[in-house]
Amino acid sequence: MRVFFRHRRRSVHGPAGHCSATYRPLLPWQVREQRFRSAPLGRRGLDPLEVQVFLDRLAGDLAAVYDALAESRRETGRIKIALCHLRSAQANARNEREWGR
Repeated sequence: MRVFFRHRRRSVHGPAGHCSATYRPLLPWQVREQRFRSAPLGRRGLDPLEVQVFLDRLAGDLAAVYDALAESRRETGRIKIALCHLRSAQANARNEREWGR
């Protein structure tokens, strides 16, 4: 799925919690290939902080995609309404020409 962002800059917080001009959104292959270090000695599983930072970043990217999708749907709705008004105006003009003859 390709998402285009127009006329809107999104602010995404990096791992340190601040906005970064060099921040790049996650790509699907980065999510699939993400590997986490093991937790420090004495603990089992993955490093919780590393997992949380990754999940926060992923959540930000998903939120941006859903925002873009919602905006696209709103724009589609506006276009459909405008098209409906245009067709109605054309039909009225055609009817006036036919009845005016």
